[in-house]
Amino acid sequence: MAEGNGRKINRHSLEEKPIQDNGSAAQEKGGTGDAPAVNPELGKLIRHRKRKTWSPDELAEGILKGNVPMLSRAITLVESHHPRHQEMAAQLVEKCLPYAGKSIRVGITGVPGAGKSTLIEALGNRIASPEQKLAVLAVDPSSSRSGGSILGDKTRMELLSTNPYAFVRPSPSGGTLGGVARKTRESVILCEAAGYSVIFIETVGVGQSETMVHGMTDFFLLVLIPGAGDELQGMKRGVVELADAVLVNKADGDNAGKAERAVSDYASAMHLLPPHPGKWTPRVMACSAKTNAGIDVLWNTINEYITLTKANGYFETKRREQNLDWLQETILDLLQSEFYRHPGVASLLQKYTAEVAKNKITPYFAARHLMETYHQKKITL
Repeated sequence: MAEGNGRKINRHSLEEKPIQDNGSAAQEKGGTGDAPAVNPELGKLIRHRKRKTWSPDELAEGILKGNVPMLSRAITLVESHHPRHQEMAAQLVEKCLPYAGKSIRVGITGVPGAGKSTLIEALGNRIASPEQKLAVLAVDPSSSRSGGSILGDKTRMELLSTNPYAFVRPSPSGGTLGGVARKTRESVILCEAAGYSVIFIETVGVGQSETMVHGMTDFFLLVLIPGAGDELQGMKRGVVELADAVLVNKADGDNAGKAERAVSDYASAMHLLPPHPGKWTPRVMACSAKTNAGIDVLWNTINEYITLTKANGYFETKRREQNLDWLQETILDLLQSEFYRHPGVASLLQKYTAEVAKNKITPYFAARHLMETYHQKKITL
């Protein structure tokens, strides 16, 4: 027996029995400080799961079964810059390609603050169903300095993210021209193979480079807002020319009248543009994603466009042209990647970059010597 705080303590009982503290299973032996923070068996399981690498065959099998976690892993793989991951991603896309191509691809862009994410959520909840699954590839802007991005689209689309028939995937643009993620095309293929029959691609914003999204979608929607001046005049003409429809969002409350006037002004401006190659007359309409007013009209317009262009052959012609553009982009991407990974180029690039910045040599001189190094040719000075 021992004394402690005026009480008698049975040492034998302390060694034999666990201390009960509000249901705790901690043992007196060794003290609570020695108890592991994580169950050792659970720790082993976690470490094992971290080491798990899914093969292209396993990912493809999961995607074709509509397994959403597998689809997410696959998109992460195709977005990776690691050479080994890129090789695996190429194999995966090849396996999924025969099951793709049957969706409606809709590109959505617009001025900042136009409510694109809110619009996508309203339209998405309207169309997502067991018969018509929706995938949203929302491309977030990457910082030009740090390369980081907010990835907040899933938060802004809270209701749509919980819809069992919708898949929302925010991805960083990575500084890619046009604000479209480097591997968005491959992501579209994977989503289609997983059974998603409607694909939305939300882009960073409006600008000359945003025309890239037109090269990977069937229907291109430009979203504007009322009462913000002459947005059409302030935009690049090429973006407006590519629009299959112009939507004036936030047409509710005090903005309703402004929206109607904006629709009239934009419709007049659209008549001055060249004819649509698909024999389609671009539509201008008002909508309120907040009240769902005009959402059905928008979806009917998209379907009307798809029906018309499939009937006159423009739909398939455009898809073929997009595949050829994809080929050219991939060639340039691979050449650029191989060039910068070349050890000789990597060793000279920093030196030439500094000399060009100090105006000691011309960019052409530096580029020519780097190319000769890449091709392992003898440089003649």
